[in-house]
Amino acid sequence: MGLTIADLKKGERGIITDISSNDIPLKLLEMGCLPGNEVQLVQVAPFADPMYLNINGSHLAIRRETAALVLIDKLLNE
Repeated sequence: MGLTIADLKKGERGIITDISSNDIPLKLLEMGCLPGNEVQLVQVAPFADPMYLNINGSHLAIRRETAALVLIDKLLNE
């Protein structure tokens, strides 16, 4: 299995390549967590859960276990 959103460190970005499970909440898909969209890890809460993300301009917080279901290609920081 490749990299997932859960593998990002603060400030890192990636492009969503696949959603590897049917366990992804529909609300997350509605907010733009779809293949081809860019994701950036903005902040991580204490104890590493939840993760605060920017997905194509939408800010949301998701649990690390959910983030581990979304495959990405990491982008190089500029």
